Amino acid sequence: MKKVALITGASAGLGVDFARQLSKRGHSLVLAARRKDRIEALARELGNARAVTIDLSKSGSAAKLLADIAAAGEQVDVLINNAGFGLIGRVATLDAKRQRQMIDLNVGTLTDLCRAVAPAMIKRKSGGILNVASTAAFQPGPNMAVYFATKAYVLSFTEALHEELKPHGIRVTALCPGPTRTEYGDVAGFGGNGLFDRVAMESPEVVAAGLSGLDRNRAVVVTGLANKIGAISTRFAPRSVVRKIAGAIKY
Repeated sequence: MKKVALITGASAGLGVDFARQLSKRGHSLVLAARRKDRIEALARELGNARAVTIDLSKSGSAAKLLADIAAAGEQVDVLINNAGFGLIGRVATLDAKRQRQMIDLNVGTLTDLCRAVAPAMIKRKSGGILNVASTAAFQPGPNMAVYFATKAYVLSFTEALHEELKPHGIRVTALCPGPTRTEYGDVAGFGGNGLFDRVAMESPEVVAAGLSGLDRNRAVVVTGLANKIGAISTRFAPRSVVRKIAGAIKY
C-alpha cells in the first residue's frame, strides 16, 4: 500500500504549510478539509497530493475518511491532526450546537484518528503523529472556556500517547503554538486584535518547529521564547491567579 501523510484542516493556515513542507520532504499527501475548492487547488499546486472533502466535526467522519484512504490503496504513515477551531464568548451565551461541534472536532475526531492509525503503525514499528494543541492548553481560559479545555485534552492525550507508542518506534508530538497569523482569529472572533497581531508568529515557522520536534520525537513543542516562558510560568503560579490573568485578556 502507498504510504501517505494525512493532514486534516488542510484548506488554510497551518494545514497549508504542513502540506507544503511535507510535500517538499517527498511525502505523498492526503488533504482533508471542508472547503473543496481550496484543498483541490492546493493538491494541484503540490502535485503529490490528493484532496478529500469532508466535515470532520460530524459523527463517524474519522471512519469515513480512513475508509476513503484504504479504498485508494493508501496507508497513513504520518498523521497531522490540525483541524480545529475556537470561539470567543461565555459558555452560557455561545451557541450550544457550535460549542459541541468544537468538542467533536478538536477532541473527538482527533482521538478517533489516532486510535485508528495506531495499530498499523505498531505493526510496522514506524510512523508519526503530530497533534496541534496550543499554549491555551496550559491554563483555563475564561471567555474561551471550551476551546482552552479542548486543547488541554489534546496536550494531555498526546503526551500519554507519546509514552504508549514510543516503545514501538512511533513518534508522537503535541505542537503548542501561541498566536499565529492564520484564519483562526477571524473564525474565533478576534481578527484585527492589536495585541494578537503584535505577538503572532508566522505559520511556516510554527510548522517547521512542529515537524522538527516530530523528527526528534519530542513529546511537546511550544513555539517562540515568550510562549515557552508563559507555559512554564503557569506551573508555578496559583491556579486562582492563572485563571484571573487568562480571563483578563481582551480578545
